[in-house]
Amino acid sequence: MAEIITKENKMLGEKYYTFDHKSGLKVYVFPKQLTSSYALFTTKYGSIDNKFKLEGDEDFTCVPDGIAHFLEHKMFECENGEDAFELFAKTGASANAYTSNARTAYLFSTTDNFYESLEYLLDFVTHPYFTEQTVQKEQGIIGQELRMYDDHPGSRLERGLLEALYKHNKVRIDVGGTIESIAKITAEVLYKCYYTFYNLRNMVLAVCGDIDVNEVEKICDKMLKEAPKQTIIRDYECENEPKEVYKKRSTCSLAVSKPILSIGIKDSNIPSDPSERAKKFYAIQILNEMLYSRTAELYNTLYDKKLISHLLDSYFEQDEFYSFNVVSTESSNPEAVYEHFVDFIEKTKKNGLDKESFELAKRTIYALYIKSFDSTEEIAENIVTNYLEGTDIFDIPEIISSITYDYTTELFNDFYKEEYYAMSVVNPLSKESEE
Repeated sequence: MAEIITKENKMLGEKYYTFDHKSGLKVYVFPKQLTSSYALFTTKYGSIDNKFKLEGDEDFTCVPDGIAHFLEHKMFECENGEDAFELFAKTGASANAYTSNARTAYLFSTTDNFYESLEYLLDFVTHPYFTEQTVQKEQGIIGQELRMYDDHPGSRLERGLLEALYKHNKVRIDVGGTIESIAKITAEVLYKCYYTFYNLRNMVLAVCGDIDVNEVEKICDKMLKEAPKQTIIRDYECENEPKEVYKKRSTCSLAVSKPILSIGIKDSNIPSDPSERAKKFYAIQILNEMLYSRTAELYNTLYDKKLISHLLDSYFEQDEFYSFNVVSTESSNPEAVYEHFVDFIEKTKKNGLDKESFELAKRTIYALYIKSFDSTEEIAENIVTNYLEGTDIFDIPEIISSITYDYTTELFNDFYKEEYYAMSVVNPLSKESEE
């Protein structure tokens, strides 16, 4: 029986249980009396993991782009011909999965039959089944999906921005790969990736809802075998990535009524300490709230000049090996928006950040994090994110509280420099052809 550790945050009035299962899997159970329960089974394996070896291996294995996403699709096909989605339909659970740059996750949400659904989740993710015939079939299906995303404005906007920001870093690789790259995928290479990255010691399970930790452990005992001990060595080939952006502009033309744009800010100063990374992450969130919200000067200037018709959307993405901030909107004159953005940042640097706005934004970000504890999905996602980052879900309120005006000002001045800016634009088809 595993040692179950209880962790409690009295200020939040929340607690969770965690244990290292004998299989090698890290498990979190967060009891929460809400309408639905949620389970998230995640491996630290994403689109950037295409060159790797195990400790003791002489040579690295290089695999085709998009294979992590391809593998995610294939996992839902069971050896008996049944689709994993059909299993969850029996319990009334809603299942899904996703692949990102750095992780692959399998999940379900349910209001009933949680433990039965959890058995299905652990079962199908730990029993791969691939044949050359089924791989070829999937190549056709994913090929259609990639063609669809080629015509999707949001997808092309994001891809264009990352290809402008980065020259070498593998975050510039599309998660789905290309039609040419997935054509190189075989059943053999899928099994190689599976047994490397779907080792339970490289995975984490987070469940949240009206759930008993002892029942979860029993299901893990029933469904999981001990995983072999291994050390994965990953080569992201990002040592030669320049600090400045690879190119200033990326444009294409699709069926949009008005140009859409994303301004990216490339960040190469990534703290090695997980707590410092988390502090920086939330400080950038505070800055985004200060700089791009509906009440901010930039939004109101652009709106008054009729350069934008809706809000400025912003998000910050950070990993141990890449980091960037994005500001997106729609405008008939993207270059004018970019010029106003640059002028606004320089003006703010000169005049200094407003202290009152900083305190308000900090309270907003703090409140949003506290509010996340009202959602079983957000709790499980935050548990996994913090685990993979080397922090803890209960650490974040204190980290946000520790962020000072002076720290944020210094970060702002270092982060925002024009050599770190690039812009991606999707124009209407009639305006210009793809560059």
